[in-house]
Amino acid sequence: MKMSKLYMPTLREVPSEAELPSHKYLLRAGMIRKLVSGVYSYLPLGYRVMKKIENIVREEMDNIGSQELLMSAIQPSELWKESGRWDDFGPEMFKLKDRHEREFCLGPTHEEIFTDLIKDELKSYKQLPLNLYQIQTKYRDEKRPRFGLMRCREFIMKDAYTFDMDEEGMTESYRDMWRAYENIFTRCGLDFRVVEGDSGAMGGSDSHEFMAMSVVGESEIAYCGDCDYAATDEKAICEYKIEVSDSKELEKEKVSTPNIKTIEELTEFFNIPSENFVKTLIYQGKDEVLAVLIPGNRELNEVKLLKHLAIPEHELELADEETIKRVTGANVGFAGPIAISDEVRVIVDKRVTNMKNFIVGGNETDYHIKNVNYNRDFHGEIVEDLLLVREGDKCPKCGSSLKMDRGNEVGNIFQLGTKYSDALNATYLDKNGKAQKIYMGSHGVGISRTMAAIIEQYHDDKGIIWPLSVAPYHAVVTVINAKKEDQMELGEKLYKELSSKGIEVLIDDRKERAGVKFTDAELIGIPIRIAVGRKANENIVEFVIRGEGEKIEIKSEEVLGKVKEVFKSQGLDI
Repeated sequence: MKMSKLYMPTLREVPSEAELPSHKYLLRAGMIRKLVSGVYSYLPLGYRVMKKIENIVREEMDNIGSQELLMSAIQPSELWKESGRWDDFGPEMFKLKDRHEREFCLGPTHEEIFTDLIKDELKSYKQLPLNLYQIQTKYRDEKRPRFGLMRCREFIMKDAYTFDMDEEGMTESYRDMWRAYENIFTRCGLDFRVVEGDSGAMGGSDSHEFMAMSVVGESEIAYCGDCDYAATDEKAICEYKIEVSDSKELEKEKVSTPNIKTIEELTEFFNIPSENFVKTLIYQGKDEVLAVLIPGNRELNEVKLLKHLAIPEHELELADEETIKRVTGANVGFAGPIAISDEVRVIVDKRVTNMKNFIVGGNETDYHIKNVNYNRDFHGEIVEDLLLVREGDKCPKCGSSLKMDRGNEVGNIFQLGTKYSDALNATYLDKNGKAQKIYMGSHGVGISRTMAAIIEQYHDDKGIIWPLSVAPYHAVVTVINAKKEDQMELGEKLYKELSSKGIEVLIDDRKERAGVKFTDAELIGIPIRIAVGRKANENIVEFVIRGEGEKIEIKSEEVLGKVKEVFKSQGLDI
């Protein structure tokens, strides 16, 4: 491809909207353009990278016997209502009606649609197991789209669905998908970690997430350095313990705390550590007000609370000021469990029940109560674990200290069991002719997200550094002065020679200054650069591997051999 013909609208300035390196460089390198918030167009270079990632995914899916098809992005509401997710999925679902007032959605995922596809066609155990996948556009009306391709309202995804006779078969399909994903993300050059994840709106039992590591990753990961335990902070079990104290229960006492609301302010006022306090967090649930009590030195894990309440995420939010005043009788910052309104459902992390003589809000503006004890002074609904894990907590598997890291989710695998086959009545006939429910799995790879995740790991202050496996082009032949006949002649010769060997090559034949050409080559991240300049008449060129910086001069006839060496170093064949 001649760069004089390439649509590559690069930017010299960093767009003000860009926060992450991936967002910044995808925009600057002319690979994407924003249409509206959370919706992007993929320009030629960016689209080539997307197709490279898609092809890696296809190859690995095909290797485990998965078959590709393509389903509609428009889905009828009836199937979602049968599964119970039409309302549960929440405001992230784009809903619409046709001219006949029939309800549809733009598909955020396809469990119902795939189940409906096979349930009338798949009749016998002889047709199982079955593994189907598609690569398609998905839609989710994110409340706050951000970070470029990391959190979009429209995105490209590979979603696969497995169908098995029983739990054992489902587990084996799960393992196959796990291995395929490891191959996919390894071939994409990613440093990734597999962690336990929360099933959320997908339902089912086991789930794992494939996290591309990043210091600015969206998700926090808890992992153990002494065993293989790893989980998202939403899923991780918190092993923080408070031993039951045998100290005497003291008489509770109301204390004036004028305008002192936060744990930090209270610890300073009382001159005691935060573990002697209990936080009372007031939430508005689906149709009730909740008071959630946790130790003052810890943070609430809202996902664990949602699990306990068995409600979707959109049906839980922190109560507004008016609600807090109504149920506590006090301004924000002074809520507590004692004498709270009868309409409030009190939920208590179990560790609070082991605490003695702690301090809570007084349900009266500018007052707290000290020497409070569970059972004697208040009661509630006890939950085993409502806390967010933190670094240094004990590993639930081996007891060592947990470490924390950050990453971006690029893939997930779910064991759905019979959740959807139950709802949509998807059965097969076993060897005895008896109808049995199909066991399912759901497995996704974020194609566009993976592209962004690669850049998060492969960039410097000059631009992107693509691994060869996903680079839009493998090499660029930069003709320093396109007006010089000897330079253009040698550049064209190298371009044709490399292209004939299956190497994807750009030739920069633009009538631009050398500095502009080099800057663009580094920005768009082409792995190999061959510069043809003043020594063209001697058949000498400059050879540079992007990101390594070392520039070497070699004979033009040595270029192909050097390119092959670079391919070999990254485990690729030409």
